[in-house]
Amino acid sequence: MGKPLFYEIMEKPASSTIIAICSFIWYYIQKKNISYSDVGLSYDTAMEGQYWRIITSSFSHISILHLVFNMSALWSLGVIEQLKSIGLGVEFYLQYTIVLVVLSGLLVLAFYHLLIHKVKLEHYKRVTAVGYSCVVFGWMTILAAKQPSTKLNLFGVLSLPISFAPFESLIFTSIIVPQASFIGHLSGIIVGYAVAWGLIHGMNNYWAVSMLGWIVLIFVWSLKKSGKIELGFIEIEPVTESVGLVANRSSRSLQMEELPLRVAQV
Repeated sequence: MGKPLFYEIMEKPASSTIIAICSFIWYYIQKKNISYSDVGLSYDTAMEGQYWRIITSSFSHISILHLVFNMSALWSLGVIEQLKSIGLGVEFYLQYTIVLVVLSGLLVLAFYHLLIHKVKLEHYKRVTAVGYSCVVFGWMTILAAKQPSTKLNLFGVLSLPISFAPFESLIFTSIIVPQASFIGHLSGIIVGYAVAWGLIHGMNNYWAVSMLGWIVLIFVWSLKKSGKIELGFIEIEPVTESVGLVANRSSRSLQMEELPLRVAQV
C-alpha cells in the first residue's frame, strides 16, 4: 500500500505547486472561453514582440486529457525533488524549471526559424505551441542522465526504464498522437541534456531570483507593448493593428503542443 496522498504532496512540494498552477490555468481558460491562439507560442507572434507567450504557452493546456497526461508524467518525475544526495532536490528543481521553461521555448522558436527560412516550410509561421511537455521531457532527460536505474511510472500502470524514456516517449507520442509536437519534445530533451551534462550550470537561488525578475519584467513589458494590457506606469505605445492569421485546412493542428493559429479575442 502506498503512502497517503498528503505525504506524497509534502515530498514533492514544487511538482505539486506546478500541477496546481497548470490545473487552475486550464480551468480559467475553459471558464473564460479563452482561445489557445491567445496564449500559445508561434513564430509570427514571437516576431511581433509577444515574448510573454513563452511563459503562457508552457502552463496552458488544450484539453483535460492533455492536462492529465502531462501532469501525471510530471508527478512521476517529482522523485527528482527527493534526490538531493546526487545533486538534485527541491532547490535544483525550482531553479532549473525556470531554465527549462525559457530555453525550451526559445529553442522551439529557433527550430521554427530554421524550418521557415532554410527549409522553406512556411506553415511553421502559424504553428502554435501549447503545453508543459517541453519541461516534462527536459526533466525526464535529466533524471535519465543522473539516475538511469530509476523507473518512470505513468498512470500507475505503465513503467518505463528512465534511461530510455526520453526517446521512447518521443517516438511513442509521435506515433500514437500525430498532433503532438515533435519539435517541442525534442527541444525539451536537448535542454535537459545540456543541464544534465553541465553545459548549463551554476544556477543558485540568487541567479534563479534574478532570472525570474527579468522574466517578469520582460513579460509585463511585452504584454504592454503588444497592447494586451494597459499599465499606466509603463509608457509604451500599444500595437494599433491587430493581425489575425487563419490557418488553411491543410495546416497541421498540433496538440501540446501545436495548433493552427485562430482569430479570437479574449
